[in-house]
Amino acid sequence: MAVADSFEIQARDMVETQLRRRGIRDERVLEAMRQVPRHEFVPPAMISAAYADRPLPIGLWETISQPYMVAAMTQAAAVATGDKALEIGGGSGYQAAILVHLGATVWMMEINARLADSARLRLARLGYANVEVIAGDGSEGLATHAPYDVVIVSAAAPSVPTVLLDQLAEGGRLVVPVGNLHHQELLRLSRQKGQLITQHLDACQFVPLLGKGGWPEDN
Repeated sequence: MAVADSFEIQARDMVETQLRRRGIRDERVLEAMRQVPRHEFVPPAMISAAYADRPLPIGLWETISQPYMVAAMTQAAAVATGDKALEIGGGSGYQAAILVHLGATVWMMEINARLADSARLRLARLGYANVEVIAGDGSEGLATHAPYDVVIVSAAAPSVPTVLLDQLAEGGRLVVPVGNLHHQELLRLSRQKGQLITQHLDACQFVPLLGKGGWPEDN
């Protein structure tokens, strides 16, 4: 069996066993998770586990999130073609690639400049053109291109960053894990007619969101 065929089978199995059976119902999200080559976003030493049901280290104390959590966050964000999306804590660029696949224009922020540089090169190599990778403090958001239809925070915040709410468009959706350094709850906040509506989703555990609106870098 060719290596490419093996990855395609693993991706299909991931979608059917890890995602669909756990309640991911958005067919566009499921197809994006099948199509985006997750094995391209993990270190070579981790490639055999690329489609496994767990987060994986990508170096510099960061991880690529568990496939289910990426799918759950993406489904909660209800991404539509043409949406403006901001991703905070982009790491390897995998979540950003999923958002681009769904038709969003994406700004990805990553506080670690080395990871940001590698993600930028990776996304370009794989042909994900509708994304800009920015090295910087994502906990402060990115006012330059606000407001956003979608904001996804791929790191754990001690509380919902107010600045990100301020950068959310009318009808926009913010998906963020909030809690302490060991346990968090995934929240979906949407802005409807000037009011914020909060939904409580899954329990989760992410690496900490670093920066002014997150945790100090010595945590």
